[in-house]
Amino acid sequence: MAPVTSLSHSVEQHLSSALSATLPEAAGADPLLRRSDRADFQANGILALAKKAKANPRELATQVVSQVVTGDLIGEIEVSGPGFLNVTITDGAITRNLAARYADTDRLGVPHSGHPGTTVIDYAQPNVAKEMHVGHLRSAVIGDATVQILEFTGESVVRRHHIGDWGTQFGMLIQYLDEHPHELDHKDSQVSGEEAMSNLDRLYKAARRLFDADEEFKTRARRRVVDLQAGDPHTLATWQKFVDESKIYFFSVFEKLDMEIRDEDIVGESGYNDMLAETCRLLEESGVAVRSEGALCVFFEDVKGPDGNPVPLIVQKSDGGYGYAATDLSAIRDRVFQLKANTLLYVVDARQSLHFKMVFETARRAGWLNEDVKAHQLAFGTVLGKDGKPFKTREGETVKLVDLLDEAVDRATTVVREKAVKVGLSEPEIVENGRYVGVGAVKYADLSTSAVRDYKFDLDQMVSLNGDTSVYLQYAYARIQSILRKAGEARPAAHPELELAPAERALGLHLDQFGETVHEVAAAYEPHKLAAYLYQLASHLTTFYDQCHVLSPDNSPEVVENRLFLVDLTARTLHLGMTLLGIRTPDKL
Repeated sequence: MAPVTSLSHSVEQHLSSALSATLPEAAGADPLLRRSDRADFQANGILALAKKAKANPRELATQVVSQVVTGDLIGEIEVSGPGFLNVTITDGAITRNLAARYADTDRLGVPHSGHPGTTVIDYAQPNVAKEMHVGHLRSAVIGDATVQILEFTGESVVRRHHIGDWGTQFGMLIQYLDEHPHELDHKDSQVSGEEAMSNLDRLYKAARRLFDADEEFKTRARRRVVDLQAGDPHTLATWQKFVDESKIYFFSVFEKLDMEIRDEDIVGESGYNDMLAETCRLLEESGVAVRSEGALCVFFEDVKGPDGNPVPLIVQKSDGGYGYAATDLSAIRDRVFQLKANTLLYVVDARQSLHFKMVFETARRAGWLNEDVKAHQLAFGTVLGKDGKPFKTREGETVKLVDLLDEAVDRATTVVREKAVKVGLSEPEIVENGRYVGVGAVKYADLSTSAVRDYKFDLDQMVSLNGDTSVYLQYAYARIQSILRKAGEARPAAHPELELAPAERALGLHLDQFGETVHEVAAAYEPHKLAAYLYQLASHLTTFYDQCHVLSPDNSPEVVENRLFLVDLTARTLHLGMTLLGIRTPDKL
């Protein structure tokens, strides 16, 4: 199917032609069209053009109106105020445009991007031998939605999960396990990923306590790090066991999140080991990095400590060890030169912004990033409890992600069960829908908030049928499916010859904005704006229901068909939009 031009874009083209005919030097000028409560659209661009041409804006606007042909697309156009143009679309144009979108079942008329490239997106970065906690939620959820949206608009996306699988802690873990060999013995060969990780997490905490308390053990552990880096077979085999057990756990958590994570996309810190020495050599030889007290450092004029002295990015420590910067810079080299990326996108906690600012600037100085290859941190804020403080358990511990998801599903299942009899849900459907509603509630609460902002985690609000929640959107979708099932022999069909009621027009004009919204969201990496669009769509649908009965016996067959067409397109748009956010839409709820 060919992409569908939005009504706003068609109006812009008409106004641009009228502007050029009136004021030749204004050819190509943006009429600055936007939605309006005074008409369907308002164009504000004439004021600036009149100022530039030293003309009376209202007179210029009147001349432009005389050049606009009304008819199939534009029903009315009038001058308002000092020179605004108020534009009203014909009912037929709205319905014809929506019919073209409806015919494109896969994409709803949304075009691919005109300039697709390759984006490597770094997200969902758990740590080996550590349980995932609520802090891992945002990177996974925001990253996955961004992947779906970018791929839908035609971008070639390479996923990367930069897991923490290297460094001092693994020397500590391996040495501890060698000295306490029975602590990881699984009594049950069918142990789950969550249980295996719980054992690993317990082992990590025990090893950390001994490492901090026993200098001799600390020395042995550091020697084991050297063995690991040197490729000692026994040490590597134990390390690989940690990684493999952790991956089983990671996959189980991401499955709970209803999210696909592929093994080939997991390239942790260890994946760049062979590049570290060369990265340091290239930086030092080019003068980007310099030796300072034995360490290889990059300095920045605008990054200083409390004492006023420059705070460097340490690429290599004075003892020869490599820090996170060396790994991150090596990853940039790999993503730019091997994966041929145009854009590097990092979905990482805002608290790491200074680190990535320095890493990106270092890569620019080295020539690895430039005008053609850009890096961007999609920074996100903190998940807070109802008290507005970082989300913790009552004991002050970090909340485990699996516990949080399980509780969300339990709460949601209770909500679904309360309505199960009314909509005829079987027990398996109650369980399945409870999962979709619970996980969707958690994801939507995250995605409906601007990533950089903190947000409060409130499960009671998240699973509410009222307000800006995923359940409200899922219920809107399910309600439409119920109407379509009750329609009998009546089928959705567009009737451009019909006049539209105000609520039908409002719903139709909002549906028309879907494609533009998706592209704006993709360009700015702002999934929360897609969530806002979908919530507004569900709100328009609620108003439509209040004012326009779909299956009323008082309606003519054509009105019934046209309204079924409108609600069915609304359902398809909700479904596609929610899919791009990684949220399911059950048919019954």
